[in-house]
Amino acid sequence: MTDPRSLTEEALAAITRARGESELAAIEVEYLGRKNGRISVLLSGIGKLPPAERVVLGQGANEAKRAIEAALAAKRHQLEDERLADIAETEAIDITFPGPPLGRGHMHVLTQVQRQIETVLESLGYKVELGPEVETEWYNFEALNIPPEHPARENWDSFYFSPDLLLRAHTSPVQIRAMQRIKEPPIYIITPGRCYRRDPPEATRLPYFSQVEGLAVDKGLTVGDMKGTLLYMIQSLYGEERKVRVRPSYFPFTEPSFEFDVSCGICAGAGCKSCRYKGWLEVGGCGMVHPQVLRNGGIDPEKWNGYAWGFGIERMAMLKHDIEDIRLFYESDLRFLEQF
Repeated sequence: MTDPRSLTEEALAAITRARGESELAAIEVEYLGRKNGRISVLLSGIGKLPPAERVVLGQGANEAKRAIEAALAAKRHQLEDERLADIAETEAIDITFPGPPLGRGHMHVLTQVQRQIETVLESLGYKVELGPEVETEWYNFEALNIPPEHPARENWDSFYFSPDLLLRAHTSPVQIRAMQRIKEPPIYIITPGRCYRRDPPEATRLPYFSQVEGLAVDKGLTVGDMKGTLLYMIQSLYGEERKVRVRPSYFPFTEPSFEFDVSCGICAGAGCKSCRYKGWLEVGGCGMVHPQVLRNGGIDPEKWNGYAWGFGIERMAMLKHDIEDIRLFYESDLRFLEQF
């Protein structure tokens, strides 16, 4: 009968000579197979031995099994290392090496500011309304109390596709469409979106820009309600130390009409270079909705009134991040965009 030590030596020698997985698998079956493996065969006659010899043979067989299993694992590890080393030498690309990390995108700064504005106003009960960027003259002008003789109707100020079809100059047409659809106030909506005007590109204006307008239609609304809403929005975006003021102005779709300004965040209203020593920064326009605009939206101005405001998202982002040139938002310069 072959003893366990001899079996171990034979198996280890065979493992050392093996050149591939198929040879190792054959060795494993030959020595460790459950039925016909040489160690199993060796143990099959253990019952015929005296008790003392049984113990010795059993211990020897277990030690042989552990030694062969360890040698097989070590040999397989060695062969895998050799295989990978060959790949590294013969292939230009090491397919096992981790690739470079993929760059992670993030929201554009204008989208960030728009989402912040939407979140603030949605917390007050406003809902987002969207509409077409290609509009008819009626929705873009006449419904908003802008008569045909108004300068904005001239071709130099708007992009026309046909005498009655143009790129919208503001998101106010969405307010008309929303009033016509909702029909019964109260109405509290905001209308963000892209707008277009025939302006030459420069540091403070572009022929395309993003705008957010707000509309509230209810009973008994006042200029104080409007100013309180604007103050809450501005302080939520820029900080509670900021103040809002309104100045008389003129817009055909509101009466009375105002410009609204925000106190300068750099000098706290004292006056500095950033605010041109005025202490205030112009943000947008606002006012109480003109009765004719309500009628055009299907709302009875004898029962309901409202206020509205509008401002450029680029302008809000410029004030928030102290940016001096609006063109930076659209130049796709990662050195600029990755700062936000």
